[in-house]
Amino acid sequence: MYTDAHCHLEMLDLPPDEAIARARAEEVTTLVTVGVDLASSAECVGTAMAYDEVWAVVGIHPHNAIEATEHVLARLRGLAEHPAVVAIGETGLDYFRDHSPRVRQEEAFREQIRLAKELDRTLMIHVREAHDDLVAILESEGAPERTVFHCFSGDTELVKRCADEGWYVSFAGNVTFRNARDLREAARVAPLELLLTETDSPYLSPHPHRGKPNEPARIPLVVAELAELHGLPTWELGRQASANARAAFRLDGRG
Repeated sequence: MYTDAHCHLEMLDLPPDEAIARARAEEVTTLVTVGVDLASSAECVGTAMAYDEVWAVVGIHPHNAIEATEHVLARLRGLAEHPAVVAIGETGLDYFRDHSPRVRQEEAFREQIRLAKELDRTLMIHVREAHDDLVAILESEGAPERTVFHCFSGDTELVKRCADEGWYVSFAGNVTFRNARDLREAARVAPLELLLTETDSPYLSPHPHRGKPNEPARIPLVVAELAELHGLPTWELGRQASANARAAFRLDGRG
């Protein structure tokens, strides 16, 4: 019934088999585990190979963009060719932390956009306080056919731009936070056919678990909040988001 379109199984305190079993108990039937560097990307592929309900995303996070050398990107490309890999990412720009120089973030982002297009993989985007620059790069490079704004943090204007471009918008546990009024308004106007649900676990545990380690089993809380915002039954929003994830990552028919 439910899909976690972005989690980090390799970062959880729980072993993957326990986290997956707990998710199954809450009817979370599809999980997309996401790398942030070369090592974690390789772990994601291994986890996806071991569990039928898990798919992998490989990439270099903007925090780690300084590591995106030619050698690392070549190895990343090799991982991305695996059939269990459905997307490149999470990649993008982060001007909030600035853990890597901005010029290196842009270079790594552009390289991963090109890789996603070359291999016909979805692009998984991370962006914080850099939305205008990121959209400008997508314009200049040409966004891949399937592009996902993970843990959406933009405003209603960015939602409208995503809708115009056919970019998916994925909402995490912070949409349940009582002080996230602007984020909930963005979620309210997001087109249902482009809406994804995620935990970003172990981060952003939804209310009433805020501040505690997150896990994929908490996806129903995110779905329930989005369903309320759209005036839909929880099961209907969950079904729509799962169908969207299948389309966003081309899960149907993948082996």
